[in-house]
Amino acid sequence: MMSAVVNLKSKPAPGIRREIDLGSLDFDNCPVRDMMQQIGGKWSTLLLEALAARPYRFGELRRKIPDISQRMLTQTLRDLQREGYIEREVFPTKPPSVEYRVTELGRSLYATLALLLNWAEANHDAVRGARARFDAAGG
Repeated sequence: MMSAVVNLKSKPAPGIRREIDLGSLDFDNCPVRDMMQQIGGKWSTLLLEALAARPYRFGELRRKIPDISQRMLTQTLRDLQREGYIEREVFPTKPPSVEYRVTELGRSLYATLALLLNWAEANHDAVRGARARFDAAGG
């Protein structure tokens, strides 16, 4: 476990306090990098958002996110299951049906992730505007 302190020169957002000394971090064993690598994937966030609402079968998820390929959906679900964020249940029907649902760990992640998703929706236009201004200035 990393016990590090970051000294932020700028004032942190209200209610948020992170003091980490970046010089003392073990970047080869960084929990933030390790966890963000998975949840930062193109499809992981969308799947967690869908599954936070209710359990879904594979085909339902394909229809809910139509531009994801079957291969990528399978791989992302397996990755989320490996991390412990979702679980897979196979029902003994003919043919067998499979349902995916969020675990308690996944629900606790989603509670935090939802804040970021709300922020992204509220600030998307501002970020796109900043990008356009930067690019126009030859950034």
